[in-house]
Amino acid sequence: MPNSVDLNGRPFHFIGIGGIGMSALAYVLAKRKLPVSGSDIRSSHITQRLEAVGAHVFRGQEATNFEFFQNNVYSASNALEDTAARYNGSHSTSTATKAANLPQVICSTAINTGNSEYQAAVDLGCPIFHRSDLLAALIQDYQSIAVAGTHGKTTTSSLIGYILLAAGLDPTIVVGGEVNAWEGNARLGQGRYLVAEADESDGSLVKLSATIGVVTNIELDHPDHYQNLEEVITTFQTFESRCQVLVGCIDCPTVRDRLQPKLTYSLHPETGADYTVDEVEYRATGTTARVWERGEVLGYLNLKLLGQHNLSNALAAVVVGRQLGLDFATIASGAAKFEGARRRFELRGEANGISFIDDYAHHPSEVRATLSSARLQILADSPQFPPVSLPLANGNGATSKSNRRVVAIFQPHRYSRTLAFLSEFAQCFQDADIVVLADIYSAGEPDLGKISGQQLADLVANHHARVFYRPSLPAIKHLLAEILQPGDLAIFLGAGNLNQVIPEAIAFYQSPEPSGSKK
Repeated sequence: MPNSVDLNGRPFHFIGIGGIGMSALAYVLAKRKLPVSGSDIRSSHITQRLEAVGAHVFRGQEATNFEFFQNNVYSASNALEDTAARYNGSHSTSTATKAANLPQVICSTAINTGNSEYQAAVDLGCPIFHRSDLLAALIQDYQSIAVAGTHGKTTTSSLIGYILLAAGLDPTIVVGGEVNAWEGNARLGQGRYLVAEADESDGSLVKLSATIGVVTNIELDHPDHYQNLEEVITTFQTFESRCQVLVGCIDCPTVRDRLQPKLTYSLHPETGADYTVDEVEYRATGTTARVWERGEVLGYLNLKLLGQHNLSNALAAVVVGRQLGLDFATIASGAAKFEGARRRFELRGEANGISFIDDYAHHPSEVRATLSSARLQILADSPQFPPVSLPLANGNGATSKSNRRVVAIFQPHRYSRTLAFLSEFAQCFQDADIVVLADIYSAGEPDLGKISGQQLADLVANHHARVFYRPSLPAIKHLLAEILQPGDLAIFLGAGNLNQVIPEAIAFYQSPEPSGSKK
């Protein structure tokens, strides 16, 4: 088995090719005209996009998928043997040639050693790599910007990629979310830059060596992998040591105290960060701020993105752009057009005066930030309120003079995360008027009986006046048909399958007289 990924023409086979991280890498390879195949348990728009650029996708993760490669390997070997026979008068089997045609198999942490397709790859002697090994190899192929952090990675990396694209630098982009500007989660550019989202969830962040590294924040988010925050910090410190330049947000105390970024950014001028903002205004349609670079005014950012956390993400993109030599006008122009990644406060539709928002938030900090943005949008959209200069947390859903409501529909993600952050989850819904909780989405974890959705709902009810628990998606759809009313922001939160409810909920309220809805 080779000890490094070969990007010079050897085939690649992805077990679980439809995953958001795996598919982005597969797409870039396929667009580079490398032989790409993979398997997934179901077809999706993501696998269809891969097939459209030449990838061969098997339905199901089966050992028999490798029969395709065995047949093709032997065909290639026989052709070479026939050539050798013509010239040498001999006919010998080349084991090395057969082995060289076996695919490099790419797996994510989600694929365990008991997977039958994985076992077939081992038995055949295929070189097997983790997804992060391939990302590390691609990062080495470019002048790379790797965006890490517990929260904000997808938005920040997507915005950086969008700015470089708008600036005419034609970057290659690999992110963990889908962006309309490049119709997916990846694009292959012809420029020298690669923008990549760098994931710390399984510790593989330590493999990446980028020209510019970005750390947005550091928290414990994956208790299934890390025992404590200190282990997470060690991972980020290793990442820092492998980057030529580190950009860090010092509004996060852990980044400020435990890392030593060369370039710093902050939303608070008093921190003394290299890049900061003032004259901040939050509106229902976006955010405006004046940007400073080491004591000098650069100009104004006008963003379509909502909320304090997204202003911070945009400031990180400014730092990277300036480090790459872009003038601020170019950066600001690109940032102003960026509409965000899918499932990041994504408006999925409106019906009967109700806005349906899809958001990936699954950590208490993310839920709090998303609901704060929703509350801010309602307040800023109210005729009684001018644009506000600071985020306003009204607590327990108090809407002051606005009769619009924030309805949070949340699906907890993983038993381990729900149990580890039980207290934080119980108190992170204060900017919602109504909270609807689903049962826990396991994401493949076994239910050890230590925590349930009902238990979480009971704890949330200790801090919130209106909490509903509905374990199944059909039960949630039925409840929403009863409680939603015109003016509501219905925000679907979580990294599982909760957003499957949204199309049916929109369709229900698009009917002329939605039965059961309260007027």
